[in-house]
Amino acid sequence: MQYAVAYLSTVVVFLLIDFVWLSKVATKFYFDRIGHLMMDKPNLMAAAIFYAVYVVGLVIFAVSPALSSGRMTTALIYGALFGFFTYATYDMTNYATLRGWPLPVVMLDISWGVLISVVSAAAGFYLTRMFTAS
Repeated sequence: MQYAVAYLSTVVVFLLIDFVWLSKVATKFYFDRIGHLMMDKPNLMAAAIFYAVYVVGLVIFAVSPALSSGRMTTALIYGALFGFFTYATYDMTNYATLRGWPLPVVMLDISWGVLISVVSAAAGFYLTRMFTAS
């Protein structure tokens, strides 16, 4: 039960924050720099798979250890590390292999990955404790 609550609370927070980021805040930034690489319509199935899998990782590597330790700082530190390593892997691979993948995108996207992962892991930890407290 605790893992289901952790997953659901984390995925809801992650999706809401990323939706605002991608649709309202950073759209112009990404379009101006990598618009030539973007599809007219995103592949929603691939996006859904990414979100489902990413949040499983966030729960396994950040939320669950925080629940075990009972410490918010664990969620914050492990969430930041998970976000850094996953987003850096994606962005640095693109920077190394794709012509025209700009460094500002690398820097902002990695920073975004850290921030959204920290907030989502912390919220997942907090909400799970709140809903499963005995």
